Amino acid sequence: MNIFICVLAGIAAFFLGVMAVDCNRFVVRKYKCKSQALRKEGRIVLLSDLHNKSFGEGNRRLLAAIDGLSPDLILIAGDMYTSNKNGDIRTAEEFVCALACKYPVFYGNGNHEYRTKLFPDVYGTMYTDFTKGIKKAGVRHLVNEKVYLPAFNMNIYGLEIGRDYYGKFKNNRMDTDYLEGLLGKPDRTGFTVMIAHNPDYFKAYADWGADLVVSGHVHGGLMRIPFLGGVISPSLRLFPRFDGGQFEEGKAQMVLGRGLGTHTLPIRIFNPGELVVIDLCRS
Repeated sequence: MNIFICVLAGIAAFFLGVMAVDCNRFVVRKYKCKSQALRKEGRIVLLSDLHNKSFGEGNRRLLAAIDGLSPDLILIAGDMYTSNKNGDIRTAEEFVCALACKYPVFYGNGNHEYRTKLFPDVYGTMYTDFTKGIKKAGVRHLVNEKVYLPAFNMNIYGLEIGRDYYGKFKNNRMDTDYLEGLLGKPDRTGFTVMIAHNPDYFKAYADWGADLVVSGHVHGGLMRIPFLGGVISPSLRLFPRFDGGQFEEGKAQMVLGRGLGTHTLPIRIFNPGELVVIDLCRS
C-alpha cells in the first residue's frame, strides 16, 4: 500500500510540475497560407486567450518574441482578459497598446469581451474602458465589420457571434444567412480573412466565403495526449476535432491557436501557450 501511495504521489508531482512549467511558457508555431488573390506576401502574428497572463513584467518576453518575428500585422482572436466581476483589464490593455505602437493590430472579440459588453450591471465599465483604451492606441477593433488592406488586397472581418453559440455539450446550427446578417456578403475580389473566436463553426465560415479563419477559444484542450490531442473543449466535449493547428474545409483554411493563458481551471499539461505565425504566400 505504501508503494502504491508513493507511486501515485510521484505521478501527481510529475503532472503538477509539467503544469507549472507549461502555464508559464509559450512556443512559436508557424503555418503557411497560399492564395492567388494576395497582392503581396506578408507575415501575420495571431494571438488569443491571454486572459491577463504576463510573461515577464509588462509581458516583455512575449513582446520580445513578437519583435523577433517581424510581423506585418497582428490579429487578435479575443479573450485577452477574463470576465471576472471587478476583474483586471490593465494587463491585457497595456500589452495590446504596446503592440499597437509598433504594428497594425486588428482585434476581434471573444466570448469574455462579449460577456462584459452584454452585462455592464455585473462587470461595470470593463468593456468600455478596455475598448476605449485600445482604440486610442490605434487598434482596429472589428465587431461584425471589416477593414480593407489594399497593399495585400485583403479584407479582414471581425466576427462576434451570440451567446447561444457558446453552449455546453453541443453546438447550435449556424448557417450562412446568420453570418450574412452579421457581416454581409463577403467581398470576393480580395483575400478574405475572418477573425472568429470560436472554431467550432469553421464549416459555416467556409460556406460564407472566408479564405482564412483565425480562431482561439479551445486552449488546446487544456491537456494534450499523444495521438489523441486535446482532452476537453470549453463546450465540455471530449477530444474535440478542433483543438489547435491548421485545418481545411473546401478552399478555406483555418489556423487555430492554442492560446496563451488560462482561466477558471489553470491547467496546461503538455500544452504550452502558443504564439502563432502565419506566413501569407502568393501561390
